[in-house]
Amino acid sequence: MGFPAKYHPLKTIRESLIKLIIQPVILSGGSGSRLWPLSREHYPKQLLSLLGDHSLLQATVQRLDDLSSVKGSFANVAGPLLVCNEEHRFLVAEQIRQLGRESAGIILEPVGRNTAPALTLAAHMVNELHSDAVMLVMPADHVIKNPAAFSEVVRQGAVLAEQGCLVTFGITPGAPETGYGYIKQGARIEPAAAGCYVDTFVEKPDAETARQYVASGQFLWNSGIFMMKSSTWLTAISRYRPDIAKAAAAAYASGSRDQDFYRVNPDAFRACPSDSVDYAVMEKAASDDGNGRARAVVFPLDAGWSDIGAWSALWEVSAQDENGNVIKGDVYAFNSKNSLLIAENRLLAGIGLEDMIVIETGDAVMVLHKSHAQDVKHVVERLKNDKRTEHMFHRRVYRPWGSYEGIDSGDRFQVKRIVVKPGASLSLQMHHHRAEHWIVVKGTARVTRGQEEFLLSENESTYIPIGVTHRLANPGTLLLELIEVQSGGYLGEDDIVRFDDIYGRKS
Repeated sequence: MGFPAKYHPLKTIRESLIKLIIQPVILSGGSGSRLWPLSREHYPKQLLSLLGDHSLLQATVQRLDDLSSVKGSFANVAGPLLVCNEEHRFLVAEQIRQLGRESAGIILEPVGRNTAPALTLAAHMVNELHSDAVMLVMPADHVIKNPAAFSEVVRQGAVLAEQGCLVTFGITPGAPETGYGYIKQGARIEPAAAGCYVDTFVEKPDAETARQYVASGQFLWNSGIFMMKSSTWLTAISRYRPDIAKAAAAAYASGSRDQDFYRVNPDAFRACPSDSVDYAVMEKAASDDGNGRARAVVFPLDAGWSDIGAWSALWEVSAQDENGNVIKGDVYAFNSKNSLLIAENRLLAGIGLEDMIVIETGDAVMVLHKSHAQDVKHVVERLKNDKRTEHMFHRRVYRPWGSYEGIDSGDRFQVKRIVVKPGASLSLQMHHHRAEHWIVVKGTARVTRGQEEFLLSENESTYIPIGVTHRLANPGTLLLELIEVQSGGYLGEDDIVRFDDIYGRKS
Protein backbone atom coordinates (compact mmCIF):
# COMPACT_ATOMS: atom_id res chain seq x y z
CA MET A 1 0.00 0.00 0.00
CA GLY A 2 2.99 2.32 -0.20
CA PHE A 3 4.43 4.28 -3.12
CA PRO A 4 6.35 2.57 -5.90
CA ALA A 5 10.07 3.29 -5.69
CA LYS A 6 10.04 5.16 -9.02
CA TYR A 7 6.72 6.95 -8.61
CA HIS A 8 6.49 10.34 -10.34
CA PRO A 9 3.21 12.13 -9.51
CA LEU A 10 3.58 14.67 -12.32
CA LYS A 11 4.48 12.12 -14.97
CA THR A 12 1.77 12.48 -17.60
CA ILE A 13 -1.45 12.11 -15.70
CA ARG A 14 -3.13 11.32 -19.02
CA GLU A 15 -0.98 8.24 -19.54
CA SER A 16 -1.56 7.09 -15.96
CA LEU A 17 -5.33 7.43 -16.04
CA ILE A 18 -6.57 6.96 -19.58
CA LYS A 19 -7.55 3.32 -18.95
CA LEU A 20 -8.53 3.79 -15.33
CA ILE A 21 -12.08 3.17 -14.09
CA ILE A 22 -13.28 5.48 -11.34
CA GLN A 23 -16.18 4.06 -9.35
CA PRO A 24 -17.94 6.78 -7.35
CA VAL A 25 -19.24 5.51 -4.01
CA ILE A 26 -21.80 7.76 -2.35
CA LEU A 27 -22.43 7.13 1.35
CA SER A 28 -25.97 8.20 2.21
CA GLY A 29 -26.51 6.80 5.68
CA GLY A 30 -26.67 9.94 7.83
CA SER A 31 -29.72 11.30 9.65
CA GLY A 32 -28.72 15.00 9.76
CA SER A 33 -30.17 15.59 13.22
CA ARG A 34 -28.49 19.00 13.55
CA LEU A 35 -30.72 20.28 10.72
CA TRP A 36 -33.95 19.40 12.50
CA PRO A 37 -36.82 20.19 11.96
CA LEU A 38 -36.28 20.08 8.17
CA SER A 39 -34.15 16.93 8.42
CA ARG A 40 -35.85 13.88 9.95
CA GLU A 41 -34.74 10.27 10.31
CA HIS A 42 -37.06 9.13 7.51
CA TYR A 43 -36.27 12.13 5.29
CA PRO A 44 -32.71 13.26 6.17
CA LYS A 45 -30.78 16.27 4.96
CA GLN A 46 -29.13 14.58 1.96
CA LEU A 47 -32.60 14.24 0.41
CA LEU A 48 -33.50 17.90 0.98
CA SER A 49 -33.17 20.72 -1.58
CA LEU A 50 -31.37 23.16 0.70
CA LEU A 51 -29.50 24.96 -2.08
CA GLY A 52 -31.25 25.28 -5.43
CA ASP A 53 -33.68 22.87 -7.06
CA HIS A 54 -31.78 19.65 -6.43
CA SER A 55 -31.19 17.76 -3.22
CA LEU A 56 -27.70 17.42 -1.73
CA LEU A 57 -27.65 13.80 -2.93
CA GLN A 58 -28.56 14.84 -6.47
CA ALA A 59 -25.92 17.58 -6.42
CA THR A 60 -23.34 14.99 -5.38
CA VAL A 61 -24.25 12.84 -8.39
CA GLN A 62 -24.17 15.85 -10.74
CA ARG A 63 -20.70 16.72 -9.45
CA LEU A 64 -19.43 13.70 -11.35
CA ASP A 65 -20.28 15.29 -14.71
CA ASP A 66 -17.23 17.54 -14.70
CA LEU A 67 -15.06 14.65 -13.55
CA SER A 68 -16.02 12.54 -16.56
CA SER A 69 -15.77 15.36 -19.10
CA VAL A 70 -13.61 14.92 -22.19
CA LYS A 71 -11.84 18.17 -21.33
CA GLY A 72 -9.56 16.48 -18.85
CA SER A 73 -8.97 13.31 -20.92
CA PHE A 74 -9.81 11.63 -17.66
CA ALA A 75 -10.55 8.02 -16.81
CA ASN A 76 -13.87 6.29 -17.38
CA VAL A 77 -16.24 7.35 -14.58
CA ALA A 78 -18.87 4.72 -13.83
CA GLY A 79 -22.39 5.35 -12.59
CA PRO A 80 -22.57 5.98 -8.85
CA LEU A 81 -22.76 3.14 -6.34
CA LEU A 82 -24.81 4.15 -3.31
CA VAL A 83 -24.98 2.83 0.23
CA CYS A 84 -28.06 3.93 2.16
CA ASN A 85 -30.38 3.09 5.01
CA GLU A 86 -32.99 0.52 4.04
CA GLU A 87 -35.74 2.93 5.09
CA HIS A 88 -34.55 5.45 2.46
CA ARG A 89 -34.23 3.03 -0.46
CA PHE A 90 -37.18 4.21 -2.56
CA LEU A 91 -36.47 7.88 -1.89
CA VAL A 92 -32.84 7.49 -2.98
CA ALA A 93 -33.79 5.48 -6.08
CA GLU A 94 -36.43 8.05 -7.05
CA GLN A 95 -34.01 10.96 -6.72
CA ILE A 96 -31.50 9.21 -9.00
CA ARG A 97 -34.32 8.46 -11.48
CA GLN A 98 -35.36 12.13 -11.48
CA LEU A 99 -31.87 13.01 -12.72
CA GLY A 100 -32.22 10.58 -15.61
CA ARG A 101 -29.27 8.57 -14.30
CA GLU A 102 -28.65 4.92 -13.64
CA SER A 103 -26.81 3.81 -10.54
CA ALA A 104 -24.26 1.01 -10.46
CA GLY A 105 -26.20 -0.36 -7.48
CA ILE A 106 -27.85 0.61 -4.21
CA ILE A 107 -26.66 -1.32 -1.17
CA LEU A 108 -29.10 -1.31 1.75
CA GLU A 109 -27.95 -1.18 5.35
CA PRO A 110 -30.47 -2.73 7.77
CA VAL A 111 -28.87 -0.70 10.59
CA GLY A 112 -26.31 2.08 10.68
CA ARG A 113 -22.75 0.97 11.42
CA ASN A 114 -20.84 4.12 10.39
CA THR A 115 -18.70 4.63 7.30
CA ALA A 116 -16.04 1.89 7.56
CA PRO A 117 -18.48 -1.05 7.28
CA ALA A 118 -20.46 0.82 4.60
CA LEU A 119 -17.33 1.33 2.50
CA THR A 120 -16.35 -2.31 2.99
CA LEU A 121 -19.69 -3.44 1.57
CA ALA A 122 -19.19 -1.09 -1.37
CA ALA A 123 -15.68 -2.40 -2.02
CA HIS A 124 -16.99 -5.95 -2.36
CA MET A 125 -19.54 -4.84 -4.95
CA VAL A 126 -16.92 -2.77 -6.81
CA ASN A 127 -14.75 -5.87 -7.12
CA GLU A 128 -17.68 -7.67 -8.75
CA LEU A 129 -18.46 -4.78 -11.10
CA HIS A 130 -15.03 -3.70 -12.28
CA SER A 131 -12.37 -5.93 -10.74
CA ASP A 132 -10.48 -3.49 -8.55
CA ALA A 133 -11.49 -0.04 -9.79
CA VAL A 134 -10.46 3.14 -7.95
CA MET A 135 -13.24 4.21 -5.60
CA LEU A 136 -14.06 7.89 -5.14
CA VAL A 137 -15.83 7.91 -1.78
CA MET A 138 -18.10 10.88 -1.09
CA PRO A 139 -20.71 11.63 1.58
CA ALA A 140 -24.11 12.41 0.05
CA ASP A 141 -24.71 15.58 2.08
CA HIS A 142 -21.77 17.85 1.24
CA VAL A 143 -21.72 21.05 -0.80
CA ILE A 144 -18.92 21.85 -3.27
CA LYS A 145 -19.43 25.15 -5.04
CA ASN A 146 -16.53 24.76 -7.49
CA PRO A 147 -16.86 21.29 -9.06
CA ALA A 148 -14.12 22.04 -11.61
CA ALA A 149 -11.59 22.64 -8.82
CA PHE A 150 -12.80 19.49 -7.09
CA SER A 151 -12.37 17.44 -10.26
CA GLU A 152 -8.83 18.70 -10.80
CA VAL A 153 -7.73 17.66 -7.33
CA VAL A 154 -9.45 14.28 -7.74
CA ARG A 155 -7.49 13.75 -10.97
CA GLN A 156 -4.26 14.26 -9.04
CA GLY A 157 -5.33 11.99 -6.21
CA ALA A 158 -6.37 9.25 -8.61
CA VAL A 159 -2.75 8.77 -9.71
CA LEU A 160 -1.76 7.76 -6.20
CA ALA A 161 -4.92 5.79 -5.52
CA GLU A 162 -4.42 3.75 -8.69
CA GLN A 163 -0.96 2.78 -7.47
CA GLY A 164 -2.21 1.46 -4.14
CA CYS A 165 -2.30 4.45 -1.80
CA LEU A 166 -4.98 5.61 0.60
CA VAL A 167 -5.89 9.13 -0.48
CA THR A 168 -7.91 11.71 1.40
CA PHE A 169 -8.73 15.33 0.65
CA GLY A 170 -8.28 18.04 3.27
CA ILE A 171 -10.16 21.32 3.09
CA THR A 172 -8.11 24.51 3.15
CA PRO A 173 -9.40 26.09 6.39
CA GLY A 174 -11.12 29.45 6.13
CA ALA A 175 -11.42 29.95 9.88
CA PRO A 176 -10.42 28.24 13.16
CA GLU A 177 -13.48 25.98 13.25
CA THR A 178 -13.98 23.71 16.26
CA GLY A 179 -16.61 21.53 14.59
CA TYR A 180 -14.23 19.73 12.24
CA GLY A 181 -11.44 17.23 12.69
CA TYR A 182 -8.05 18.30 11.29
CA ILE A 183 -5.30 16.63 9.25
CA LYS A 184 -1.68 17.64 9.78
CA GLN A 185 0.28 17.63 6.54
CA GLY A 186 3.66 15.97 6.48
CA ALA A 187 6.36 16.20 3.83
CA ARG A 188 5.38 16.76 0.22
CA ILE A 189 5.50 13.69 -1.98
CA GLU A 190 7.73 15.66 -4.34
CA PRO A 191 8.64 19.34 -4.23
CA ALA A 192 6.37 20.17 -7.16
CA ALA A 193 3.47 17.89 -6.19
CA ALA A 194 0.31 19.04 -4.44
CA GLY A 195 -0.11 15.96 -2.28
CA CYS A 196 1.54 15.41 1.11
CA TYR A 197 2.10 12.48 3.37
CA VAL A 198 -0.38 12.48 6.24
CA ASP A 199 1.38 13.25 9.49
CA THR A 200 -1.54 12.82 11.90
CA PHE A 201 -5.32 13.04 12.16
CA VAL A 202 -6.47 15.32 14.98
CA GLU A 203 -9.78 15.34 16.82
CA LYS A 204 -12.04 18.39 16.92
CA PRO A 205 -9.99 21.00 18.81
CA ASP A 206 -10.95 23.76 21.23
CA ALA A 207 -11.00 27.33 19.94
CA GLU A 208 -7.44 28.26 20.90
CA THR A 209 -5.98 25.06 19.47
CA ALA A 210 -7.94 25.58 16.26
CA ARG A 211 -6.45 29.08 15.94
CA GLN A 212 -2.96 27.63 16.32
CA TYR A 213 -3.67 24.98 13.70
CA VAL A 214 -4.87 27.51 11.13
CA ALA A 215 -2.04 29.95 11.86
CA SER A 216 0.59 27.23 11.34
CA GLY A 217 -0.51 26.54 7.77
CA GLN A 218 0.14 22.82 8.33
CA PHE A 219 -3.41 21.71 9.00
CA LEU A 220 -6.44 21.01 6.83
CA TRP A 221 -10.04 20.24 7.75
CA ASN A 222 -10.94 16.57 7.46
CA SER A 223 -13.47 16.38 4.61
CA GLY A 224 -14.42 12.71 4.78
CA ILE A 225 -13.73 12.31 1.03
CA PHE A 226 -11.40 9.48 0.00
CA MET A 227 -9.92 7.62 -2.97
CA MET A 228 -8.44 4.13 -3.07
CA LYS A 229 -8.69 0.92 -5.04
CA SER A 230 -11.23 -1.56 -3.74
CA SER A 231 -8.45 -4.08 -3.09
CA THR A 232 -6.43 -1.46 -1.20
CA TRP A 233 -9.34 -0.79 1.11
CA LEU A 234 -10.15 -4.47 1.68
CA THR A 235 -6.51 -5.18 2.50
CA ALA A 236 -6.34 -2.22 4.88
CA ILE A 237 -9.58 -2.96 6.73
CA SER A 238 -8.52 -6.61 7.10
CA ARG A 239 -5.21 -5.50 8.56
CA TYR A 240 -6.41 -2.82 10.96
CA ARG A 241 -9.97 -3.96 11.76
CA PRO A 242 -10.31 -7.66 10.92
CA ASP A 243 -13.52 -7.84 12.95
CA ILE A 244 -15.21 -5.30 10.65
CA ALA A 245 -13.74 -6.93 7.55
CA LYS A 246 -15.02 -10.38 8.52
CA ALA A 247 -18.53 -9.26 9.53
CA ALA A 248 -19.03 -7.04 6.47
CA ALA A 249 -17.76 -9.75 4.11
CA ALA A 250 -20.18 -12.27 5.63
CA ALA A 251 -23.08 -9.81 5.40
CA TYR A 252 -22.36 -9.08 1.75
CA ALA A 253 -21.67 -12.67 0.69
CA SER A 254 -24.98 -13.89 2.15
CA GLY A 255 -27.01 -10.96 0.81
CA SER A 256 -29.51 -10.97 -2.03
CA ARG A 257 -30.74 -8.76 -4.85
CA ASP A 258 -34.18 -7.16 -4.56
CA GLN A 259 -35.21 -5.24 -7.69
CA ASP A 260 -32.65 -2.42 -8.00
CA PHE A 261 -31.30 -2.98 -4.49
CA TYR A 262 -28.80 -5.27 -2.81
CA ARG A 263 -29.87 -6.39 0.66
CA VAL A 264 -27.02 -7.53 2.88
CA ASN A 265 -27.70 -10.23 5.47
CA PRO A 266 -29.30 -8.29 8.35
CA ASP A 267 -28.15 -10.56 11.17
CA ALA A 268 -24.56 -10.65 9.94
CA PHE A 269 -24.46 -6.87 9.49
CA ARG A 270 -25.95 -6.17 12.91
CA ALA A 271 -23.03 -8.13 14.33
CA CYS A 272 -20.56 -5.80 12.61
CA PRO A 273 -18.77 -3.28 14.88
CA SER A 274 -19.39 0.40 14.17
CA ASP A 275 -16.48 2.65 13.20
CA SER A 276 -15.58 5.42 10.78
CA VAL A 277 -13.15 5.25 7.86
CA ASP A 278 -10.86 7.64 9.74
CA TYR A 279 -10.68 5.72 13.00
CA ALA A 280 -10.72 2.23 11.50
CA VAL A 281 -8.03 2.73 8.85
CA MET A 282 -6.78 6.21 7.95
CA GLU A 283 -5.37 7.20 11.36
CA LYS A 284 -3.58 3.87 11.68
CA ALA A 285 -2.30 3.99 8.11
CA ALA A 286 -0.84 7.46 8.65
CA SER A 287 1.38 6.24 11.47
CA ASP A 288 2.14 2.80 10.04
CA ASP A 289 5.40 2.88 8.07
CA GLY A 290 5.14 -0.83 7.18
CA ASN A 291 7.83 -0.80 4.49
CA GLY A 292 9.36 2.52 5.42
CA ARG A 293 6.77 4.45 3.39
CA ALA A 294 3.68 6.40 4.40
CA ARG A 295 0.43 4.71 3.49
CA ALA A 296 -1.91 7.70 3.63
CA VAL A 297 -1.65 10.93 1.64
CA VAL A 298 -3.70 14.11 1.62
CA PHE A 299 -4.41 16.64 -1.11
CA PRO A 300 -5.48 20.20 -0.19
CA LEU A 301 -8.92 21.02 -1.57
CA ASP A 302 -10.12 24.59 -1.99
CA ALA A 303 -13.43 24.23 -3.84
CA GLY A 304 -16.07 25.95 -1.72
CA TRP A 305 -16.70 22.89 0.46
CA SER A 306 -19.17 22.61 3.34
CA ASP A 307 -20.67 19.62 5.11
CA ILE A 308 -23.75 21.68 6.10
CA GLY A 309 -23.25 20.32 9.60
CA ALA A 310 -25.46 22.94 11.26
CA TRP A 311 -27.93 25.70 10.41
CA SER A 312 -25.17 28.30 10.73
CA ALA A 313 -23.24 26.48 7.98
CA LEU A 314 -26.27 26.62 5.68
CA TRP A 315 -26.50 30.37 6.28
CA GLU A 316 -22.81 30.75 5.36
CA VAL A 317 -23.07 28.96 1.98
CA SER A 318 -26.47 30.38 0.94
CA ALA A 319 -27.12 33.54 -1.07
CA GLN A 320 -27.73 36.44 1.32
CA ASP A 321 -29.68 39.64 0.72
CA GLU A 322 -28.38 43.16 1.35
CA ASN A 323 -28.98 42.72 5.09
CA GLY A 324 -27.16 39.41 5.27
CA ASN A 325 -30.41 37.45 5.61
CA VAL A 326 -31.12 34.09 3.97
CA ILE A 327 -34.86 33.88 3.33
CA LYS A 328 -36.83 30.93 1.96
CA GLY A 329 -40.59 30.64 1.72
CA ASP A 330 -43.31 33.11 2.75
CA VAL A 331 -41.17 35.32 5.01
CA TYR A 332 -41.42 39.00 5.97
CA ALA A 333 -38.27 40.32 7.65
CA PHE A 334 -38.25 43.81 9.15
CA ASN A 335 -35.20 45.47 10.70
CA SER A 336 -33.44 42.09 10.75
CA LYS A 337 -29.96 41.08 9.64
CA ASN A 338 -27.58 38.12 9.35
CA SER A 339 -30.40 35.66 10.01
CA LEU A 340 -31.69 32.45 8.42
CA LEU A 341 -35.49 32.41 8.06
CA ILE A 342 -37.26 29.45 6.45
CA ALA A 343 -41.03 28.99 6.20
CA GLU A 344 -42.56 25.87 4.66
CA ASN A 345 -46.28 26.18 5.38
CA ARG A 346 -47.30 29.64 6.56
CA LEU A 347 -46.28 33.27 6.84
CA LEU A 348 -43.20 33.83 9.00
CA ALA A 349 -42.60 37.38 10.23
CA GLY A 350 -39.24 38.28 11.77
CA ILE A 351 -38.83 41.67 13.44
CA GLY A 352 -35.62 43.05 14.93
CA LEU A 353 -33.73 39.80 14.55
CA GLU A 354 -29.94 39.54 14.39
CA ASP A 355 -27.88 36.36 13.99
CA MET A 356 -31.02 34.29 14.49
CA ILE A 357 -32.28 31.07 12.93
CA VAL A 358 -36.02 30.45 12.59
CA ILE A 359 -37.27 27.28 10.86
CA GLU A 360 -40.99 26.62 10.37
CA THR A 361 -42.41 23.28 9.18
CA GLY A 362 -45.87 21.75 9.19
CA ASP A 363 -45.52 20.35 12.70
CA ALA A 364 -42.67 22.26 14.38
CA VAL A 365 -41.08 25.69 14.78
CA MET A 366 -37.50 26.15 15.98
CA VAL A 367 -35.94 29.46 17.07
CA LEU A 368 -32.28 29.77 18.10
CA HIS A 369 -29.26 32.03 17.98
CA LYS A 370 -26.63 31.08 15.40
CA SER A 371 -24.05 30.60 18.14
CA HIS A 372 -26.13 27.68 19.46
CA ALA A 373 -26.54 25.91 16.12
CA GLN A 374 -24.71 22.79 17.38
CA ASP A 375 -27.24 22.41 20.22
CA VAL A 376 -30.12 21.33 17.97
CA LYS A 377 -29.12 17.72 18.60
CA HIS A 378 -30.29 18.11 22.21
CA VAL A 379 -33.83 18.81 21.00
CA VAL A 380 -33.74 15.65 18.90
CA GLU A 381 -32.49 13.64 21.88
CA ARG A 382 -35.33 15.00 24.01
CA LEU A 383 -37.90 14.06 21.38
CA LYS A 384 -36.50 10.52 21.30
CA ASN A 385 -36.51 10.23 25.09
CA ASP A 386 -40.10 11.47 25.24
CA LYS A 387 -41.06 8.87 22.59
CA ARG A 388 -42.40 11.53 20.23
CA THR A 389 -42.30 11.10 16.47
CA GLU A 390 -41.29 14.59 15.28
CA HIS A 391 -37.64 13.53 15.01
CA MET A 392 -38.60 10.68 12.67
CA PHE A 393 -41.33 11.91 10.33
CA HIS A 394 -42.56 15.08 8.72
CA ARG A 395 -46.28 15.69 8.62
CA ARG A 396 -45.96 14.61 4.97
CA VAL A 397 -44.62 11.05 4.80
CA TYR A 398 -43.16 9.74 1.54
CA ARG A 399 -43.76 6.23 0.25
CA PRO A 400 -42.61 4.52 -2.98
CA TRP A 401 -46.09 5.04 -4.44
CA GLY A 402 -46.39 8.74 -3.44
CA SER A 403 -47.09 10.39 -0.08
CA TYR A 404 -49.63 10.96 2.66
CA GLU A 405 -50.09 13.95 4.93
CA GLY A 406 -51.98 14.25 8.20
CA ILE A 407 -54.64 16.97 8.05
CA ASP A 408 -56.58 16.47 11.28
CA SER A 409 -57.02 13.92 14.05
CA GLY A 410 -59.02 13.37 17.19
CA ASP A 411 -60.60 10.69 19.34
CA ARG A 412 -61.19 7.65 17.07
CA PHE A 413 -60.68 9.50 13.79
CA GLN A 414 -57.90 10.73 11.50
CA VAL A 415 -57.93 12.63 8.19
CA LYS A 416 -55.17 12.31 5.58
CA ARG A 417 -54.42 13.70 2.14
CA ILE A 418 -53.06 10.92 -0.07
CA VAL A 419 -51.18 11.44 -3.35
CA VAL A 420 -50.49 8.47 -5.64
CA LYS A 421 -48.05 8.76 -8.56
CA PRO A 422 -49.16 7.80 -12.08
CA GLY A 423 -49.02 4.04 -12.57
CA ALA A 424 -48.31 3.43 -8.87
CA SER A 425 -50.20 1.12 -6.53
CA LEU A 426 -50.46 0.66 -2.79
CA SER A 427 -50.20 -2.85 -1.37
CA LEU A 428 -53.12 -5.25 -1.20
CA GLN A 429 -53.87 -4.97 2.51
CA MET A 430 -56.38 -4.96 5.33
CA HIS A 431 -56.73 -3.42 8.81
CA HIS A 432 -57.92 -5.05 12.02
CA HIS A 433 -58.91 -1.87 13.85
CA ARG A 434 -59.96 0.84 11.39
CA ALA A 435 -62.35 1.56 8.58
CA GLU A 436 -61.57 4.03 5.77
CA HIS A 437 -63.57 6.45 3.65
CA TRP A 438 -61.93 7.59 0.38
CA ILE A 439 -62.98 10.73 -1.51
CA VAL A 440 -61.25 11.39 -4.85
CA VAL A 441 -60.49 15.09 -5.40
CA LYS A 442 -58.20 14.81 -8.45
CA GLY A 443 -57.48 12.10 -11.01
CA THR A 444 -58.86 8.58 -11.25
CA ALA A 445 -58.55 5.77 -8.71
CA ARG A 446 -58.76 2.03 -9.31
CA VAL A 447 -60.13 0.44 -6.16
CA THR A 448 -60.00 -3.18 -5.10
CA ARG A 449 -62.44 -3.92 -2.24
CA GLY A 450 -62.86 -7.56 -1.36
CA GLN A 451 -63.85 -9.31 -4.60
CA GLU A 452 -64.84 -6.04 -6.32
CA GLU A 453 -62.73 -3.83 -8.57
CA PHE A 454 -63.98 -0.46 -9.84
CA LEU A 455 -62.94 3.07 -10.84
CA LEU A 456 -63.59 6.29 -8.94
CA SER A 457 -63.42 9.73 -10.56
CA GLU A 458 -63.30 13.21 -9.04
CA ASN A 459 -65.97 13.88 -6.39
CA GLU A 460 -66.73 10.17 -6.03
CA SER A 461 -66.13 8.15 -2.86
CA THR A 462 -66.15 4.68 -1.36
CA TYR A 463 -66.03 2.97 2.05
CA ILE A 464 -63.63 0.24 3.21
CA PRO A 465 -65.00 -1.64 6.26
CA ILE A 466 -62.76 -3.06 9.00
CA GLY A 467 -61.20 -6.38 8.01
CA VAL A 468 -61.90 -6.06 4.25
CA THR A 469 -59.01 -6.61 1.85
CA HIS A 470 -58.40 -3.56 -0.34
CA ARG A 471 -55.98 -1.83 -2.68
CA LEU A 472 -55.69 1.68 -4.15
CA ALA A 473 -54.01 2.30 -7.53
CA ASN A 474 -53.59 5.14 -10.00
CA PRO A 475 -54.21 3.87 -13.55
CA GLY A 476 -53.89 7.32 -15.11
CA THR A 477 -51.10 9.60 -16.28
CA LEU A 478 -51.82 12.38 -13.75
CA LEU A 479 -51.40 12.47 -10.00
CA LEU A 480 -54.23 10.91 -8.00
CA GLU A 481 -55.22 12.92 -4.94
CA LEU A 482 -57.80 11.84 -2.39
CA ILE A 483 -58.93 12.52 1.15
CA GLU A 484 -58.96 9.54 3.48
CA VAL A 485 -61.01 9.57 6.68
CA GLN A 486 -60.04 6.80 9.09
CA SER A 487 -62.22 5.77 12.02
CA GLY A 488 -61.74 3.12 14.67
CA GLY A 489 -60.25 2.23 18.01
CA TYR A 490 -56.62 2.19 16.81
CA LEU A 491 -55.23 4.25 13.92
CA GLY A 492 -51.49 3.46 13.99
CA GLU A 493 -49.52 2.80 10.79
CA ASP A 494 -48.55 -0.64 12.07
CA ASP A 495 -52.15 -1.86 11.68
CA ILE A 496 -51.45 -3.03 8.13
CA VAL A 497 -51.52 -6.65 6.99
CA ARG A 498 -50.00 -6.83 3.50
CA PHE A 499 -50.93 -9.66 1.17
CA ASP A 500 -49.19 -8.41 -1.98
CA ASP A 501 -46.84 -5.47 -2.57
CA ILE A 502 -45.00 -4.60 -5.78
CA TYR A 503 -42.29 -2.86 -3.73
CA GLY A 504 -41.38 -5.93 -1.66
CA ARG A 505 -42.52 -4.46 1.67
CA LYS A 506 -43.77 -6.66 4.50
CA SER A 507 -46.31 -6.02 7.24
